[in-house]
Amino acid sequence: MADAETGVRGTLRQFLALDGDVLVLSVAMFAFSLGFQMTGRYMPRYLSVLGAGSLAIGLYGSFGNLISAVYPYPGGAVSDRIGSRAALTAFGLASTLGFVVWYAAGPLADVPLGPTSAGVVVVFVGLVLSQAWKSFGLGATFAVVKQSVEPGKLATGFASTETVRRLAFLLGPLLAAAILARFAFDVGFRYVLLVAAAFGAVGTLAQHVLYDASADSFGKSLAGLESVVDDLRSLPAPLRPLLVGDTLVRFANGMVYVFFVIVVTEFLAVSVTLPVVGRLSPDAFFGVLLAVEMAIALVTMVPVAKLAERVGLKPVVALGFSVYAVFPVLLIAAPADPLVVALLFALSGLRFAGLPAHKALIVGPAEANTGGRVVGSYYLVRNAITIPSAAVGGWLYGGSPAVAFGVATAVGLLGTGYFLLAGEEFEAYA
Repeated sequence: MADAETGVRGTLRQFLALDGDVLVLSVAMFAFSLGFQMTGRYMPRYLSVLGAGSLAIGLYGSFGNLISAVYPYPGGAVSDRIGSRAALTAFGLASTLGFVVWYAAGPLADVPLGPTSAGVVVVFVGLVLSQAWKSFGLGATFAVVKQSVEPGKLATGFASTETVRRLAFLLGPLLAAAILARFAFDVGFRYVLLVAAAFGAVGTLAQHVLYDASADSFGKSLAGLESVVDDLRSLPAPLRPLLVGDTLVRFANGMVYVFFVIVVTEFLAVSVTLPVVGRLSPDAFFGVLLAVEMAIALVTMVPVAKLAERVGLKPVVALGFSVYAVFPVLLIAAPADPLVVALLFALSGLRFAGLPAHKALIVGPAEANTGGRVVGSYYLVRNAITIPSAAVGGWLYGGSPAVAFGVATAVGLLGTGYFLLAGEEFEAYA
C-alpha cells in the first residue's frame, strides 16, 4: 500500500513540477478531450435521430477518417508559421464553434436539402470545425512540449498530457450519460453539445491567456511531398507485415465503429437499472459502457506491458488485434442483457492493452533504420487506406447489420492471422 501511495504521490509531484506551458496544455487537452469524448461516439446516434440512413452515417465516419489523416500535417505547418499559441487558439476557437454548429443541426432536421436534410449537412460542416484542435493542433501540442521540457524529460512531458487525456476518456462519457439519463436523447444530446462547447471555450481561453509565447519558433517553408514519398520508400522491411496486418484490423474496425452506438441504443435497445442511480436509458447506458471500456484499458495497460516483457511483444499485439476482430460479431449477436453487453465492452477495453507493445514494434525497426519520420509514414499509410472503411461498412449495414459486423470480424481475423504467420522478423524487437 505504501509503495502504491508513493507511486501516486511521485507521479503527482512530477506532474506539478513540469513547465507551466505543459500544465496549461494539459488543462486545455483535458477540457477539449472531455468535449470530444462526450460527443464523438454519440454523433452516429445524433445523425440517426436527424434522419440519416446507414450510408450517410458510414460516410460521416469516412469523412472523419479523412480529416484525421489530412489535418495533422497542415496543422503542424501552420503552427510553425504563426507560432504554437496563435495556432492553438485558432484551432480551439474552431473546435468550440464546431460544437455550436452541431447544436444548430437539430432545428434544421426537417429542412429538406437534396436527398437529405440541412441538419445532416450541418453535422458534416461541424465535423470540419470540431476536429480542428484535435487534429490540426497535434503538431502544435508536440511543439509546446518540446519547447517547454528539457530533452531528458520529454517522455515525462508527453506522459503528463497523455494521462489527463485518458482521464477525460473515462469522465467524458460518464458526464454525457448523466445528462442523457435526465432527458430524452433529442433534447439531452443538444445539452451535451452545449456543455462540450463550454469546455472548449474554457480550454481555448486558458491556453491563450496562460501560455507563454516568448519561446515560440517560426518557420518559413513547408517540406515538399517528395520527403513523404522518400519516407514511404524507406519503410523498414520488418514493419511491412505489421503494417499489412494492422491496416486490415483497423479497416475492419472502421467498418463498424460508428455503428456501435446504433447497435446498443437501437438494435439491442438495452437499458439498465442501477442501485442509487435508477433506470438508465439505452443512450445513457452507452456512456457507462464507454467508461467501463476505458476503465479496463487503464487498469490493464501497465500489467499487459509487463507481460510483454516476459512473453514477447508479438503475442500481446496479437491479443489486441484479436479483440478488435472478434468484438463486432460478439456485439451484434449479443442478447439485450445489460450485464452481457457490459462484459463485452470490458473485453473491448483490452484492445488498448496492446498499444504500448504495438508502438514498441513500430519504433524498434524504425530507430534502427531511418528514425522517427518512418513512424509517421507507417501511420500515414495505415490511416489513408482505412479512410473508406466506414462508408463500406455503412453500405453493408444498410443491407444487413449482421452481415456488416460479420464481414468486419472476418477481415479483422484475416489481419490478425497474417500478422501471426508473418512475424519471425519481429522477434528481434521483442
